[in-house]
Amino acid sequence: MTTFELAVQDAAGIRVAAELGVDRIELCSALSLGGLTPSAGLIAAAAASGIPTHVLVRPRAGDFEYDDAERAIIVEDVLWARAHGATGVVVGGLRHGRIDDALISRIVVAADGAPVTFHRAFDNLADLDAGLDRLADLGVTRVLTSGGEARAVDALAVLRRLVSRAGRDIEIMAGSGVRSDNVARIAATGVHAVHASAKRAVTGTPGVALGSAATDGGGYETVDADEARRVLGILRSNEEAR
Repeated sequence: MTTFELAVQDAAGIRVAAELGVDRIELCSALSLGGLTPSAGLIAAAAASGIPTHVLVRPRAGDFEYDDAERAIIVEDVLWARAHGATGVVVGGLRHGRIDDALISRIVVAADGAPVTFHRAFDNLADLDAGLDRLADLGVTRVLTSGGEARAVDALAVLRRLVSRAGRDIEIMAGSGVRSDNVARIAATGVHAVHASAKRAVTGTPGVALGSAATDGGGYETVDADEARRVLGILRSNEEAR
């Protein structure tokens, strides 16, 4: 079975996930920045939905090379998320372009047996195979990857290779640009899961722009329920056909 993880960043997304019965939520804020650690209230709402909720822990936008203060915040946020209903955590950290072994080891301990997903910081590694082996050794449960490309659909051969290399030691979850028009091809690589945000743009109320990346249009992104339903339907249809 190919698991469907829906990336969710707001209350509307939690509601869609619960209505569709997706397999898992990746909960975050600021998806337009690649995702950041969500608020306490959003974590509580997702946990109350009954859908397994894996909380993204990422203290800032930008690269994944963290200093000691940021590492401490990441570990504390993992502990807090677990204590407040997260069934798993999604993390990542690099050290001079390689896996930050010390940080990931601390996170695995803090997760206390809960699944740990290493996010697409993985795609910044020069050697994906070696990185996968190291993460398996560190006790990471799964890797979210686009196979080193901007979109998972552009790295199907790499995804197949990673699935083969992973075996039963660690799960491979394909993400980035996953849509209903390509999810069947991505799932056919044998990945254990697919990760999609199924976003749509919402026109907001124009006003004063807040933040250097903002526009004055007041718009924002949220889950497109119809697109999420299509992705889930294709995955389930594929399973029934086997």
